[in-house]
Amino acid sequence: QVQLVESGGGLVQAGGSLRLSCAASGRTFSSNAMGWFRQAPGKEREFVAGINWSGSTTYYADFVKGRFTTSRDNAKNTVYLQMNSLTPEDTAVYYCAAYRAAVAGARRDVDYWGQGTQVTVSS
Repeated sequence: QVQLVESGGGLVQAGGSLRLSCAASGRTFSSNAMGWFRQAPGKEREFVAGINWSGSTTYYADFVKGRFTTSRDNAKNTVYLQMNSLTPEDTAVYYCAAYRAAVAGARRDVDYWGQGTQVTVSS
């Protein structure tokens, strides 16, 4: 059974940092792009960041550029999202995603989703 399990969410003050982890099990994703999405209450799930299979290329939504960094450790089958300079607007459930292909694409190209981890940023 394939599982993506996020961890590292929590409550942080504005300006603070959190590091999310996503550990995959059930199969290896070293040939697949991985991504992070988020969903705030009453809003659509939106793309946050993506990373290609090798980690050589990363992609970011404009609203996180310069603040968030994604990385991966294929030996550990784990992907990370370092979030700095957090604002209350970053409050959401953050989801890890495994893409079908080696490069990140549209949301419809996601094969697997994690269960999500809550990130709450207080002002």
